[in-house]
Amino acid sequence: MNMKLTRASSYAIHAVAFMAQQKSNEKPMASHNIAAARTIPERFLLKVLKPLVSARVLHSVKGPNGGYRLAKAADKITLLEIVEAVDGPIRGVAPFEEEGNGPLNHKLEAICKKGAEAMRAQLEKVTVAELAAKK
Repeated sequence: MNMKLTRASSYAIHAVAFMAQQKSNEKPMASHNIAAARTIPERFLLKVLKPLVSARVLHSVKGPNGGYRLAKAADKITLLEIVEAVDGPIRGVAPFEEEGNGPLNHKLEAICKKGAEAMRAQLEKVTVAELAAKK
């Protein structure tokens, strides 16, 4: 992932935050309800929810009353977990890695790595509960 949120990770954060705002996490939420509430295309949302289940951020419940629910308390889920589940690890990579760019490329890469580390640190500090708090 580069150092901006992708549409997929943004949708994932919105979906998980919406689920955290609901009164009960016991009853699974249907994907079409989540999609409608956050105006996310349902087909795209389903693609985003799958890696969140694999990363154990969400539980998937099959059947006519199935859907998705948080796998753990919202204050135990960080934005970093969501972003990296959907988009993979945040890495700082220089814009090009061609031979012959020498010291300049190494400096750019070091700067990009520091930026990625800062982004990871920020996303790790914020939980879904904090983001979803209605204030």
